[in-house]
Amino acid sequence: MEAWCPNIRSKSAIRASNKKELIDPSIAVAILGLDPEALEIDLRTFGFIFECMCIRDLKIYSQALGGRISYYHDRYGLEADAVLHLEDGRYALIEFKLGSSDIEEGAKHLINIRQLVRDQNQKEHQVPLREPDVLMVITGGQMAYTREDGVMVVPITCLKD
Repeated sequence: MEAWCPNIRSKSAIRASNKKELIDPSIAVAILGLDPEALEIDLRTFGFIFECMCIRDLKIYSQALGGRISYYHDRYGLEADAVLHLEDGRYALIEFKLGSSDIEEGAKHLINIRQLVRDQNQKEHQVPLREPDVLMVITGGQMAYTREDGVMVVPITCLKD
């Protein structure tokens, strides 16, 4: 997966290397000999598997819209697990959080990246960056809703529709 490297003059270096992703996370689960009970115990591994599954699904569903997926990560830990780019220039910053207790952290990352873009636009009036059109946290939960700060919380099961 490519890195998203917006033209932001920042004190933090933006990682620009490609990131490897599993095409089918079920292969990793099978190779590791994991079952649902093991994943319930090892939530860290389950989180990695969930992230791979989300990226796989986003890539598949966004292809119909001419979309492509990248990621954002700087050296201070500010990240978006995925950036969904559409052909018309719109883009969404996306975080993947398996449990509801992590939604706040994911939303905070997205809001901070949006603020980074806004700050850059105030410094550089000549060539403004487009602000993200959508901030979204994809979860393993059951309910979709939009938070007061505008961040959408969407279960992975809602992506297809």
